[in-house]
Amino acid sequence: MSTAIYSHPDCRRHDMGEWHPESPARLQAIEDQLILARIDGLVERREAPLAEIPAIGRNHTREAIALVRDNTPTQEGDVYPLDGDTSLCSHSYQAALRAAGAALAATDAVIAGSIDNAFCAIRPPGHHALPTEPMGFCLFNNVAIAARHALDSHGLERVAIIDFDVHHGNGTAVSFHDDPRVLMASFYQHPFYPYCDPEPQTATSVNIPVPARSGGDVVRKLITEHWLPALHDFKPEMIFISAGFDAHREDDVGGMGLVEADYAWITREVMTVARLYAQGRIVSCLEGGYNLSALGRSVAAHVKVLADLA
Repeated sequence: MSTAIYSHPDCRRHDMGEWHPESPARLQAIEDQLILARIDGLVERREAPLAEIPAIGRNHTREAIALVRDNTPTQEGDVYPLDGDTSLCSHSYQAALRAAGAALAATDAVIAGSIDNAFCAIRPPGHHALPTEPMGFCLFNNVAIAARHALDSHGLERVAIIDFDVHHGNGTAVSFHDDPRVLMASFYQHPFYPYCDPEPQTATSVNIPVPARSGGDVVRKLITEHWLPALHDFKPEMIFISAGFDAHREDDVGGMGLVEADYAWITREVMTVARLYAQGRIVSCLEGGYNLSALGRSVAAHVKVLADLA
C-alpha cells in the first residue's frame, strides 16, 4: 500500500499549558515511535496546507469559526479559555487550519489515487467539535470537514466514519445525525465525557457504549457483531477514521483496556471493508491518546497495518 503521513510544525505550536494532556509532546512521541518501529522511511511525508474557510464552513457555522479566529490571542504566551478544558494560544487558529487542511489534502490525494491511504498526525483533535462551537480539546471537526468535502466536492454518495477514541465523538454524531450519506460506527466508554445519552442504533448510527475496564475481547466482539454488518450493508465509497488511542490500558485519561494489537486488528478489519467497497480509500486522523509511550506505539501499529507492513 502507498501510505502518506500528513502533518505540519504548526500543529505543535498549539499549546494549552504545561498541565494539559493534549500537549505538543504527543506529536513528538508519535515521531519517536515511528522511528523505533523502523517505518518512518517507508511511508511518504506530506505537509499539511492551510484549510480554506469555505471548506470548514461546510460543517461549522460562521459564528463557530469566528469564535476561534477572533479570540486567538495576538501576544505570545497569552491564553484565551473557550471552556474549562479547551483554550486558545497565539498559534491555535493556525494549527486548527493546518489540522483541517491535512484531512482535506489527504482526502483529495486518496480520491485522486496518488496514495492509497493516509494518516494525519495533527492537533488540535476534532471529534468533539460541534457545528456551532468548539469543545473537549477540539476546535474544528477535522474528520467531519473531510467527509463533507468527499461528499460535496468529490461527489461521493456514501462515506463511513469509524471512531475508536475512548470518548464519544459527539460532534461528529451531531454533524451527520440526519445525513443518510454517512455511516458513523464507534465504541466509547460510558458513562464518561462528554456524558451523552446513548443513541439508538440505526442503519447509519452504530455508536456503542461500553463500560469502563472493557478490553480487546469486548471491542472485537462488538465490531464483529455490530460494525461489520452495518458497514457491509452500507458499502461505503470511502472510510474516515477518528483515530483516538486513549482507550489503551496505559492511558489514565480513559479507563478501558485496549493494547496495540487491538488497534492493529481494528485497522485490518476496516481495511478489509475499504478494499471491498471503497477502492481501499482511507483517511485516518489523530484524535485522543495521552500516555505518550502508549500513544506512539499504538499509532505505529496503526500505520504499519495501513502501509501493509504488518
